[in-house]
Amino acid sequence: MKGFMQWFKSSSKMKRWMFLTLIGILLACYGLAKILVMKEISFEEVGKVVVIFVFGFISIVLGLIFLNKRTLEILIESTDERMENKKNVNVKSLIFNKTVYDQGPNIVVIGGGTGLNTVLSGLKNYTSNLTAIVTISDYGEGVSNSRRELEMLPLGDVKDSMISLASKEAEMSKLLNYEFKKGKLRGLSFSDIYFSAMKEVNGNFEDSIIKSNQILKMVGKVIPVTLDEMKIVAELANGYMVEEKSRIPEVVSEKITKINRIFLNPSNCRPAPGVVEAIKKADCIIIGPGSLYTNVIPNLLVNGVAKAIKESGAIKVYISNIMTEPGQTDDYSVSDHLNAIIEHCGNGIVDYCIYDTGEIIPEFIKKYNTEGQDLVEQDIDKVKGIRFLQRNLSMVVNGHIRHDPSFVASSIIELICDDLKYQDKQNDPQYLMLNTKLREEKRINKIKKATKHRKQKEANGNHIKALKSKSKFSNKYSDRIASIREADEKARIKSQREQTKKTKRRTTNKKQEGNTKPKSARGMKGRK
Repeated sequence: MKGFMQWFKSSSKMKRWMFLTLIGILLACYGLAKILVMKEISFEEVGKVVVIFVFGFISIVLGLIFLNKRTLEILIESTDERMENKKNVNVKSLIFNKTVYDQGPNIVVIGGGTGLNTVLSGLKNYTSNLTAIVTISDYGEGVSNSRRELEMLPLGDVKDSMISLASKEAEMSKLLNYEFKKGKLRGLSFSDIYFSAMKEVNGNFEDSIIKSNQILKMVGKVIPVTLDEMKIVAELANGYMVEEKSRIPEVVSEKITKINRIFLNPSNCRPAPGVVEAIKKADCIIIGPGSLYTNVIPNLLVNGVAKAIKESGAIKVYISNIMTEPGQTDDYSVSDHLNAIIEHCGNGIVDYCIYDTGEIIPEFIKKYNTEGQDLVEQDIDKVKGIRFLQRNLSMVVNGHIRHDPSFVASSIIELICDDLKYQDKQNDPQYLMLNTKLREEKRINKIKKATKHRKQKEANGNHIKALKSKSKFSNKYSDRIASIREADEKARIKSQREQTKKTKRRTTNKKQEGNTKPKSARGMKGRK
């Protein structure tokens, strides 16, 4: 009885549809009774009775439809743990039901850094069968006090990927990145303490990382590409060898040369348990985006990884970078990125390449130009055997050009849906779930954009009023003008700093010249 009364609570929103259905039944019955009891009837009365009956019938139909719809929503609210805002659930959110959600495509993402985490953040909204294979390549470089004290592996990228796969990223980031300020734990990172404790409990790092996927209730799992100690070594075009990963961009810029190839030292690094198995089971393998020579290619050089990818029947996709990276990919095009991967790993590693449209406001690019970066040139004719897909992947956040997680994820899922269509699997639950989610994401993104635009208008109401009094040109291009001014100011400050450095250098040189003069000469000058 108590459970039955729950349906009549105000929060359930059921009474309105029950009432509408009841009204419809009464009206329909009244119309039928009116016709049955009347001996004589005029056309005017017939019209009234028909209208009442039709209105009653429509009310019954609408009441039953919305009653069933609301019933499904209540079931979702009470059973789905993934939902954060259960008060505003939409019936279309039924696709989030755990049993359906877990039947999503098996996707493996290979890389490191912010590029990998961007892809993970977007894809976790479509499937829980997600595996991140992360590089570990910071051995001996910039070891923190926390790592040194606890004798920890460089698990920075693993930690960041775990944060990206968490259902509540902000809270997980605060926890894992927290550094103690007081007491005996001062200077120690919570993530290092956690991994150290997990190692002691489980006996090794591989089990501690794999079991963390369940303990932290992540969407998917994170696996390090290898647990063997390794270093990334770069051979430059002039034959110079760089054995420290962090110094590669600096040395390349100093020597005014390019990276010829990179390799791992030692070269016989074994893949961590679960890496090759995850690749073999994958429906789709994503490579990149990220630092080409320090985060993307090193993963593929671990023994057995590239071979497993080539032998896999999965869709193999490379997500191209939007901007070049100083000291690594200066003046690189899309084809240069792909050719570098093919030269290191051979053909058959990539089937598709998704790259950005490049439609970015020029003034934002100008800011990057002052730092030695530029848009990745979109030449796609220099690579054969790869299908190219141009999509809108970029967004600007606080003046920085970034991959948009939702755009990247939707581009990947569209590709998977097209492949399912090609296999005549339009009625497959996986296809129906993904296709419905894509449509729902597009609807949500439109609402978000409209809401964001409205809030910006409200927040900047006074500013907008001021702009209205200006010319149409000022109103239309005010953001671009502000961006140009900011870029010019940045260039001016940089020029001033360089001029100050030159002045100091000249002063220092003059002092040194003065100090190197013979003592006899300085003495004669003093007597004169």
